[in-house]
Amino acid sequence: MHGELDQTSRDVVMRQFRSSSARLQITTDLLARGIDVQQVGLVINFELSKHEEQYIHRIGISDRFERKGTAINFVTPQEVHHLRRISEHYNT
Repeated sequence: MHGELDQTSRDVVMRQFRSSSARLQITTDLLARGIDVQQVGLVINFELSKHEEQYIHRIGISDRFERKGTAINFVTPQEVHHLRRISEHYNT
């Protein structure tokens, strides 16, 4: 899912994901907010969000509907300082 998809295509992708006919979704920050899918239990960030506030929206989809989720971050040595800023921002 990316910003260049038209709305009809986005709707199809989301319908497939919600119905579990597509079990994996790769997306940009486009879907960081406003996605409510109960089945999401794992979010993998291949790249950290540039803004601390955006990070919580990305990983928050795995911890909704009173379910616990998991977030995994792949971080390069150059990104460790940014991950620390996120951690300090959320006091974790």
